[in-house]
Amino acid sequence: MYRIESIFIYPIKSFAGISMQTAFARSAAFEHDRRWMLIDEDGRFISQREHPKLALFQIAVDAEKLCIQYEADEIGFDLDLRVGFDIQATIWDDSALVNEVDLAVSDWLSERIGSKVRLVKLKTEQSRKHHSSRLSKDISVSLADGYPYLIIGDKSLTHLNQLLDVPILMNRFRPNIVITTDLPHEEDEINLLTFGQVELQNVKPCGRCILINTNQELATVGKEPLRTLSTYRKRENSILFGSNFICTNSGLLEVGMIFTGR
Repeated sequence: MYRIESIFIYPIKSFAGISMQTAFARSAAFEHDRRWMLIDEDGRFISQREHPKLALFQIAVDAEKLCIQYEADEIGFDLDLRVGFDIQATIWDDSALVNEVDLAVSDWLSERIGSKVRLVKLKTEQSRKHHSSRLSKDISVSLADGYPYLIIGDKSLTHLNQLLDVPILMNRFRPNIVITTDLPHEEDEINLLTFGQVELQNVKPCGRCILINTNQELATVGKEPLRTLSTYRKRENSILFGSNFICTNSGLLEVGMIFTGR
């Protein structure tokens, strides 16, 4: 038995996340999770890998509007706002059909980030397909790196922090769901999680990159925790932390829910 300790969504890819009490799980991602992202002039996605300061952009979202706050400035727009023609954006090896949200919003972000960017929204939940070699099929995904859901067990971070000189927060790893576990990295071995009617299927452990070295409160980049994780979580060419899941049956999830895993 496992319990949902926390739920997070990231409406704009690589911006700060939002802690949620409840969230509706869909096949492509939680509702509002990574439906927006920044692209450069060539249509390629932009993340904290190139711009760590994206961590400092705070998000608030309700049923009608999304607001972005950076330092003392704020801008907002309607959730359905789109302008211009369809854009073929790229996320790693995938293509996604997106639309620019608003020229004024893109200009506002460009000025604060220090380079020309456009804020775009995924056209529909079917507008981006990711081929999973593990599943041998194409799956619908939001604008996340590869899979709709990242799940981490609480004991995985507890164990890591015991090895670090300075403990870190879970937000370094940008999970969608944190669950209570008995052992570190127990989430890697769970095949299927069932929360009421919702079913989440494990695809594979998540390979981590330099992004987890970014302090999400300060937007500074160090050498940890990637350096320490490489000493005990390196498998072939990947350093693993958390597991990637897909949603095979949609429904509402809530913090505190108890579910079964097998």
